[in-house]
Amino acid sequence: MSKNVILCVDDEKIILNSLKSQLKREFGNDYSYEVAENAIDAEELIDELVFDGCSILIIVSDWLMPGIKGDEFLIKIHKKYPQIVKIMLTGHATDEAIEKAIVEAHLLKCLAKPWSGDELIQTIKEGLNKVQ
Repeated sequence: MSKNVILCVDDEKIILNSLKSQLKREFGNDYSYEVAENAIDAEELIDELVFDGCSILIIVSDWLMPGIKGDEFLIKIHKKYPQIVKIMLTGHATDEAIEKAIVEAHLLKCLAKPWSGDELIQTIKEGLNKVQ
């Protein structure tokens, strides 16, 4: 049986835990929630999940991470898996980075940190409507 996955990518564990608990509270066991602490791990995880027959529906990614920035990561993923809905979280992204992600990664939305739980859930629901 294939799983429908929502993936959260952030270099701060506390943020990953917060995102995961908010999503679980709202959507329960309807989805599988995966996390990665950087873009490289996230990309490997995506490839593994797809190989295992899972559907990655949404990626919620931080922008400011070590190594590769969120916009570059999402653009890279979009080229490989254009069907995945992409959402970016940031406290630091430049307007240019956000614009680039919108154009080149088809970014659904960029949410500011600290995000509002309601805004996050509404954005996820909007993304789910696009893929289901």
